[in-house]
Amino acid sequence: MNPTGAPFPWSDVLIIVGLILLNGLFSMSELAIVSARPARLKIAAERGSRGARCALALADNPGKFLSTVQIGITLVGIIAGAYSGASLGGPVGERLAAVGLPARYADDVGFALVIAATTYLSLVVGELVPKQVALRLAEPIAIIAAQPMRVLSRVTAPLVWLLDGSSILLMKLIGLRSASEQEVTEEELHMMFAEATRSGVIEEDERAIMTGIMRLADRPVRELMTPRTELDTIDRRATEVEVRALLKESPHSLWPVTDGAPDRIVGVVKAKDVLSVLLAGKRLQVARLMKKAEIVPDQLDAMDALRILQNADVAMAMVHDEYGHLEGVVTPADLLAAIVGDFASYQDEGADPMIVTREDGSLLVSGALPADALVSRFGIALPDDRDFATVAGFVLSVLKRLPAEGEHFVERGWRIEVVDMDGRKIDKLLFARVEPEATDAG
Repeated sequence: MNPTGAPFPWSDVLIIVGLILLNGLFSMSELAIVSARPARLKIAAERGSRGARCALALADNPGKFLSTVQIGITLVGIIAGAYSGASLGGPVGERLAAVGLPARYADDVGFALVIAATTYLSLVVGELVPKQVALRLAEPIAIIAAQPMRVLSRVTAPLVWLLDGSSILLMKLIGLRSASEQEVTEEELHMMFAEATRSGVIEEDERAIMTGIMRLADRPVRELMTPRTELDTIDRRATEVEVRALLKESPHSLWPVTDGAPDRIVGVVKAKDVLSVLLAGKRLQVARLMKKAEIVPDQLDAMDALRILQNADVAMAMVHDEYGHLEGVVTPADLLAAIVGDFASYQDEGADPMIVTREDGSLLVSGALPADALVSRFGIALPDDRDFATVAGFVLSVLKRLPAEGEHFVERGWRIEVVDMDGRKIDKLLFARVEPEATDAG
């Protein structure tokens, strides 16, 4: 028997606890369905899970679903607060008065204590813990909770329609789009790849390949092509002696065919076709063996160039500038190298590597290194509207003139020095890390 002579209303306590737990279920279901990964839900749906299909449907229409959950959470919260104060405030006040608290304060203090305890339990048991669980087990909870949530949304359909319509109207008034209209940006995808790499879901090499694929559509073919100065060409009237000499010296399997001048490319011939004719002892005529090559503008993005090469008669396209001058050629090997990196077997014999690390930690860089490597290798940001395709072009854009050997400048923590000029061409550059103080001074 308690001091007041009246039993404590434990049944009311159980009802309040039940309401708080129900609030927790609503909160957990809401966060689980919103944060569940659609890809995993689609896999479960393909395996026959009705709950997964229902969760996907709710996630596709978040306005109605969130309105349904908010109705439940709001009603439960109001009922729990009002019921706890009305049913437990008096009994708790009586017990406080029995232990010596003045009677004129006991009821108010008891009511305040009950509301404080209910609020605390609602926050911990009804919000924080369920949401933490939902974040860790989003997909399983979403599959279980989706169907009950859909039934509840149908029961409360009129009220849900009112709330959803009101929220959409307010969103339009403040100029925000609905969640279903939001798009994933390229930066977000890169962050996803990085997070997946850190967590071990994908390997670093896989991340690099996926990043390369994403960058492919943003890179003009001019940045990936083999420049005209590095081409092995053959004249359409070349003699057998000249062809045999080229077969010995050239590592390439495709040769652009010229008509008197280096800029006049009339086709492409395959080295294996030439070799087949020579081995058969037949009379060699380059003009009869050559095939038509596709012509692409130098600002065409690499992904479109890949589609053109897929449908071309020969796996080489001529890259021309806006004035119709030949800039270089692009092949599937160039596009593949842009995704996964250079292949040693594709490099010309005796050709220097693009980047050489020296003993002091500095880097000897070829002027022909693609400009995109400045971002991936050196962390130097480049403007989207840049009109250069190589590191040499970047240097010219910074200095605004043709440099002399020994000239240097500082960019994003790198001291960049021109160490070798091949006539008017920037051949070699030296990249060296500098201290923050030196960077500021530069």
